[in-house]
Amino acid sequence: MKRVIIGTAGHIDHGKTTLVKVLTGIDTDRLKEEKERGITIDIGFAHLVLPSGTLAGIVDVPGHERFIRNMVAGASGIDLVILVVAADEGVMPQTREHIEICELLGIKDGIVVLTKVDLVEKDWLDLIKEDVKEFLKTTFLKEAPILEFSAVTGQGKEAILRVLDEKALKVSAKVEDQPFRLPVDGVFTVKGFGTVARGTAISGKVYLNQNLVVYPKNLTTKVRNIQIHGKNVEVAYAGMRTALNLQGIEKEDIERGDVVAEPEVLKPSQWIDVKLVSLKSIKPPIKNFENLLFYIGTKETVAKVFLLGKDQLNPGEEDVAQLFVQVPIVAWRGDRFILRRASTNQTVGGGEVLNPVAYRRKRTKPWERKEVEYLAQASEKELIQFWIEKKGFLGISKKDLQITVSLFGKRFEKLLKDLSKNLIEIKDGEKVFYFSKKAEEELKTEIINALKKFHTNNPFSPGLTKELLKTRISSFVSEGFYQYVLESLIKQEILGKNKEILFLTEFKHLNSEEKEKLKKELEEKFLSEGYTPRDFETILLDFKENYKAAKELAQALLKEGVLVKLTDKLVFHAKILEEWENLVKAAFQKKKELELADFKNLTPTQVSRKFLIPLVEYLDKKKVTLRVGEKRILRKT
Repeated sequence: MKRVIIGTAGHIDHGKTTLVKVLTGIDTDRLKEEKERGITIDIGFAHLVLPSGTLAGIVDVPGHERFIRNMVAGASGIDLVILVVAADEGVMPQTREHIEICELLGIKDGIVVLTKVDLVEKDWLDLIKEDVKEFLKTTFLKEAPILEFSAVTGQGKEAILRVLDEKALKVSAKVEDQPFRLPVDGVFTVKGFGTVARGTAISGKVYLNQNLVVYPKNLTTKVRNIQIHGKNVEVAYAGMRTALNLQGIEKEDIERGDVVAEPEVLKPSQWIDVKLVSLKSIKPPIKNFENLLFYIGTKETVAKVFLLGKDQLNPGEEDVAQLFVQVPIVAWRGDRFILRRASTNQTVGGGEVLNPVAYRRKRTKPWERKEVEYLAQASEKELIQFWIEKKGFLGISKKDLQITVSLFGKRFEKLLKDLSKNLIEIKDGEKVFYFSKKAEEELKTEIINALKKFHTNNPFSPGLTKELLKTRISSFVSEGFYQYVLESLIKQEILGKNKEILFLTEFKHLNSEEKEKLKKELEEKFLSEGYTPRDFETILLDFKENYKAAKELAQALLKEGVLVKLTDKLVFHAKILEEWENLVKAAFQKKKELELADFKNLTPTQVSRKFLIPLVEYLDKKKVTLRVGEKRILRKT
């Protein structure tokens, strides 16, 4: 059986409740106050089977401006709307506001019913019809049939049912393989049974004994009983007015605005990315940082508007934005919302959720705006690819991805299959994570570059352990993804592994025999430099093919004392310095005091002051000589 939800809209006392009663035989005014005052305060519900057999749930929403909150709650999930206009009054303020709200909530079709036609003359009725047509010509009801109705005579009842049936047959069936969601619009207690939550199921289906969660409180529960229009059933579907008897939940635990849904299909958030629409009639415009009343599903709270890169949203303008909601809410991408100004009791705009679990964006940064603009126009497949790539080396769990793009079941799996060439799936226990091929290539590059740098700087080391290698690349890497990429590089023979050591296969570290050979060459090089060695780095450049290895060995020779550093740039072989010391000591045998010129004459070739002064000062530091004025004497041993 096909199921649709039909909602009423229109000004106070234009006959919405009476029309529903005539069509269904059900009086939706349930509250004593409603009976006394003759107006609908809370949402009323009725149902009927249309001529084709379609089951229609009818939501009778209040028309008085003070009860707009309930009107928004009732309008959520509606497939068709009946706009009710009293023939004796015509279009009124709440008529306009209800139509605006219906448009903001994405309602696409419906009919117009002129009520109380028995109270007016035909000429007046024709004028009202023309006024209604003029009013609706820029709305989603511009092509809607305008039907006449009298509750007194019953005129128009059959025509209304026939047209509703024709419209209902064109409504797309709600997708049942998506998870069950029911925004709660009422909670009560049934003696002997416990807590009952009531609302319109907007997706999926629910069974007896099924495990559910109350969001955003994350309370787990089980379905003890299901009622549809007062009858016990074993399963309820999207598009049905549904009452759920919930196990283990107290009446105080759940409230209007909560959502009862399957586990792990919603995530509470205070930041949401949105597409925002401002109504043409508002004054003043919506301002950046303005606090507005926020309505989504059956939830009412306050949200602060963060416009991305601008200071206000002018009347009739549409743009991307962020909302910071006063309390955590749960939503799916595509859910509609309404914004109202409490100070003027005026609907100012609304829109559509683009990202239900966002983070605070920097509104002055152009790339933040571009990202939200992309979210607004991207296809479902593009969105999946985008969010996986955005998570980089950390990846995104299947559950988080599904919640973010708000896709589940066969539809989600098909899109994943279509993207399989661009994605990597990694299991971590019971969880599944997704990574992009782009992230894989980037991590491979980081690993290769880190090992290249290590090998260059450590030519005698065979490589790094997996743990040490990870510290040299991005710290934000999922362990499972890191292991996957390492194994891929090993399989491609780009990386080699010897026990726990990883290395680049193109790198060949020097063995002990090659090391000793290079060490000997270094010693000979510094020995051949004699008393006038070139700068330390310049000498090492003679070993450019093994520069890093030569530098590492030279440092080792310095530690061993084979080489001796006299200044930052001058390094002498120890044998040269030993020879120098013997020459100086021999000179003191002939002369008790030596001047700088005397030292210069001791070297095989008379060296410049660049080399002479460090050589003389070296003997002072070694306490071979003692400086006295401009002369030096031999220290007593």
